[in-house]
Amino acid sequence: MLLLFLLVLVLTTNSTCYWYGEVQELNVEEAIAGTKLRALERAEELEEEEEEGKWKVEVIHRDKMKGEAEKSQQRRFEGRMKRDAKRVGWLVGRMSKETAVEEASFGSEVVSGTDEGSGEYFVRIGIGSPATYQYMVIDSGSDVVWVQCQPCTQCYNQSDPIFNPANSSSFAAVSCSSAVCAQLDDAAACRQGSCRYQLSYGDGSYTKGTLALETITLGRTLIRNTAIGCGHWNQGMFVAAAGLLGLGAGPMSFVGQLGGQTGGAFGYCLLSRGSASSGSLQFGRQAMPIGAAWVPLIPNPFFPSFYYVALSGLGVGGARLNISEDLFRLTDLGDGGAVMDTGTAVTRLPSPAYASLRDAFVAQTTNLPRASGVSIFDTCYDLNGFVTVRVPTVSFYFSGGQILTLPARNFLIPADDAGTFCFAFSPSPSALSIIGNIQQEGIQISVDGANGFVGFGPNVC
Repeated sequence: MLLLFLLVLVLTTNSTCYWYGEVQELNVEEAIAGTKLRALERAEELEEEEEEGKWKVEVIHRDKMKGEAEKSQQRRFEGRMKRDAKRVGWLVGRMSKETAVEEASFGSEVVSGTDEGSGEYFVRIGIGSPATYQYMVIDSGSDVVWVQCQPCTQCYNQSDPIFNPANSSSFAAVSCSSAVCAQLDDAAACRQGSCRYQLSYGDGSYTKGTLALETITLGRTLIRNTAIGCGHWNQGMFVAAAGLLGLGAGPMSFVGQLGGQTGGAFGYCLLSRGSASSGSLQFGRQAMPIGAAWVPLIPNPFFPSFYYVALSGLGVGGARLNISEDLFRLTDLGDGGAVMDTGTAVTRLPSPAYASLRDAFVAQTTNLPRASGVSIFDTCYDLNGFVTVRVPTVSFYFSGGQILTLPARNFLIPADDAGTFCFAFSPSPSALSIIGNIQQEGIQISVDGANGFVGFGPNVC
């Protein structure tokens, strides 16, 4: 019962209200215990579980990967914040009209994990026939599916053997005359009769190789003729992952390529960092739950790959703060707005909005001992010795009247295993707001791209 209380999702619409008061309890001991992780021992166990669900795969957090779980909580935390800063810098830079890189190939540039933030959540899918199982980073801000391939002239380290197209009966290089190849914004795409891609960003990080059609195994489902980048030259840092599974809104993302097979719909649950279970990623209309609070997606023609939502305000302790809605508004020029992003950990808010949220939270937590700031966080608490603490609720307000009230563990997170907890929001370096994966954890999230909505709840996970 206590776990359900901690993970409670408060959703308010004009017709339905689930309200749990103005405060919540944070189980400090449970949160600290959750920092002691066990690495995923056998990938085969994950593959066996995947076979049970059609159109559905498990999602695991980076911290459970071998080499990460063995680190101390402080080292994992510091690494995550460094990756997060790079991810936010990549997003802001990509959305800056002064520094935007020309989009190419699959609808968006492919960049190294060093720039994108290295990936926080992974799925295990099969590639080729017979299927070779690989870990892939999932990214709601990318329109690309790519994997490292043999022969590998330059590749980074990954946990599984690098995919060898020569061993797959379904691998087919895309010809220069193909409509898929025509989407490459590269005058030199055709070399030796095959469609080649070369995509880079900023500092020279890149992936390049052959554009191909291949079979993807997702749970018990085979998705044939999926356009993927087969990278023979890659520079990046994706920990154990073999590549990237883009979940963006563009036509060449994995979601876009599934098209009519799934109705442009998918849902995911990102389980909390310390959870012993795994999350899930599911495609199709069956992933659209009855009873969710549906928030409109806001199209941005300048950056169509991203999922913008109609965020209009913030609340603390059950009261909406006096913050202008203009701070969250998407302008006619494509600036500002609020993006849901699986690759960003910590929610970023325009500086005035962040200051109002932080100050209101601090004013209602004067009974808790403060600690020095840590990394990107300026508001931290020393909860060493506490079993539980009561904290004010934190809520997102959306246009149309929907309210998402976060579980306490989604906004007070452990920075170490000694009781230092930080308020998990940060000011944005631009007008862009980013709803990060820490705030999404444990919440059933559904994306109905065909009808233009994102749903929260009604279940926790």
